[in-house]
Amino acid sequence: MLKRNGFFVFLFLMGLAAGGQEIQSRLSVITSKVSTQVDKKIFMTLQNGLTNFLNTRKWTSDVFQPSEKIQCSFLITIEQDLGGNIFKGKMTIQAARPVYNTTYDSPLLNFQDDNIVFKYQEFQPIEFNENRVQGNDPMVANLPAILAYYVNLILGFDYDSYSLRGGDPYFQKAWNIVNNAPDGREITGWKSMESLRNRYWLAENMNNNRFSLMHDVLYSYYRSGMDVFYENEEAGRSGIINSLNFINTINTENPNSMIVQLFFQGKGNELVKVFSKASGDQKARARELLTKLDITNANLYKDLR
Repeated sequence: MLKRNGFFVFLFLMGLAAGGQEIQSRLSVITSKVSTQVDKKIFMTLQNGLTNFLNTRKWTSDVFQPSEKIQCSFLITIEQDLGGNIFKGKMTIQAARPVYNTTYDSPLLNFQDDNIVFKYQEFQPIEFNENRVQGNDPMVANLPAILAYYVNLILGFDYDSYSLRGGDPYFQKAWNIVNNAPDGREITGWKSMESLRNRYWLAENMNNNRFSLMHDVLYSYYRSGMDVFYENEEAGRSGIINSLNFINTINTENPNSMIVQLFFQGKGNELVKVFSKASGDQKARARELLTKLDITNANLYKDLR
């Protein structure tokens, strides 16, 4: 069964064979801030192990063709060696999905997680069990849990972009990881009281009925907007305007929510291009909504005249 719920039916009719895994990920580990006393070879082994973990694990029960694989990248910057094979740093996560009838990939997720801490010894297996997220050692289990969490979020966004509420099972899996996350003195990012913008709140927002319109946002923006742009630009812009109207409703009811801010990460230039050739009324409406909702990129949108 195709994950696109009929979107690429013609591929099915051509006779689908069992496809590969769902994720096409690039993962890099940056170690320039780590003491020269640490053997840097360990981080190359870590990078290879994490890349295999992401790209060879089966994350869903669906068949993904090569052209359907979700393009994503994980950049881990190690900033501190805490001793005892424990390292601390940050991670940048990016993901995109192809736009129908084009070679263009539209951003799905662009986020920096500043709460990365983990224990790793060279050649240590990279393991994750969703029924036992904490593993035998929470510090060892933390990095695989973080990666599994973001993979499920990415899958949730991707499935939502093709089918309304199609991503629910993966958002629930991400929430399960939060609720059973590794726990320890140095481990952060999983709890509500630690920050208003962390892994807890991102998964909470996508599973909370107060933000249920965000699922409509994702479907309208991608499936009713970007995917029809090639054949009908006016219809595509209308779909994207609808998604912005939904976001405006969410923002009115839940000011400064994390999920609204996250949605616009990496989309500024894309939105300017989408509306640069819009009609006067549509361009004015887009400018009004975007300068209000995406304050970080407000200067970009002021040129929509």
